[in-house]
Amino acid sequence: MQIWRQNRGSVLGELAESLIIAIILAVLIRWLIFQPFFIPSGSMEPTLMTGDRIIVSKFSYWLNEPQRGDVIVFKYPRDPSRAFVKRVVATEGETIALEENQLIINGQPVPENYLPADLTFPDFGPVTIPDDHLFVLGDNRNNSDDSRVWGFLDEDLIIGKAVAVYWPVSRIRLID
Repeated sequence: MQIWRQNRGSVLGELAESLIIAIILAVLIRWLIFQPFFIPSGSMEPTLMTGDRIIVSKFSYWLNEPQRGDVIVFKYPRDPSRAFVKRVVATEGETIALEENQLIINGQPVPENYLPADLTFPDFGPVTIPDDHLFVLGDNRNNSDDSRVWGFLDEDLIIGKAVAVYWPVSRIRLID
């Protein structure tokens, strides 16, 4: 495919042209569509383990709102140069509480099948989530810097939805 000239050029010229196109496409895909992230801590165990590498869909929320249960990557509200990964447990307008190791939304218990059965954590709330904000928690509730510590997450800070673990090979899978 000749983009800038009609006549067939040298092999080196065609290789350079192909390389430039490949770089432009790679940058656009990473900037607009997918981005890899490294999990540096155990705050999302057992869903995501320390050292996991994940793919984040940056376009997931272009047309849809984040849903309860989504695992998201976002700019940390206290230091936007850092990225955090947590699970959405409540969305705008909902009232959340943690009581006796149970998530309560609008007064009703919500099952969290992704948590270890024997996990215990302190009570919290109730609090009501303001418009355009989320309440996010780590799956490892006792080792997580999350909305219980720094408050509601502004939806503008969301980078994208975590969709898959791609490394290590033994843990390759889609994230639910």
